[in-house]
Amino acid sequence: MKKMFFMLMLGLTSLPLFADEGAAPSAGGQNLTQTFIMIAVALVFFYFILWRPEQKRRKAMEQQRSALKKGDQVTAMGIIGKVVNIKDNTVVLSMVDGAKIEFLKTAITDVRPGTEEDAKRAEKDDSKRVELNPTE
Repeated sequence: MKKMFFMLMLGLTSLPLFADEGAAPSAGGQNLTQTFIMIAVALVFFYFILWRPEQKRRKAMEQQRSALKKGDQVTAMGIIGKVVNIKDNTVVLSMVDGAKIEFLKTAITDVRPGTEEDAKRAEKDDSKRVELNPTE
């Protein structure tokens, strides 16, 4: 694919080299067409190299975040913890020392599925949780 792309680019950029030297210069129509072709090639390049892979990555992360369950091990902003409670837009994580931190789901960068035992332990920890904000 890359080889074909570079051959196409080489072919498009070398077209003026093979032009007839004795021919009268055109009114710029050929230059405009060549410019539009180069812009189109650049847009196709950016779509397949940058935009499309990014869309796939975002979709995969969104699926991981929506499939979160209690007991999963999560990395959020470099902090690793186990999911204790899941709300609409946030997730409560339990750290190694027992501290609990609430994160936005969008801050989660990695999800590793937990075992059934982890889910039961998270349920147990969640039931013991001391409510710091009783308005929820």
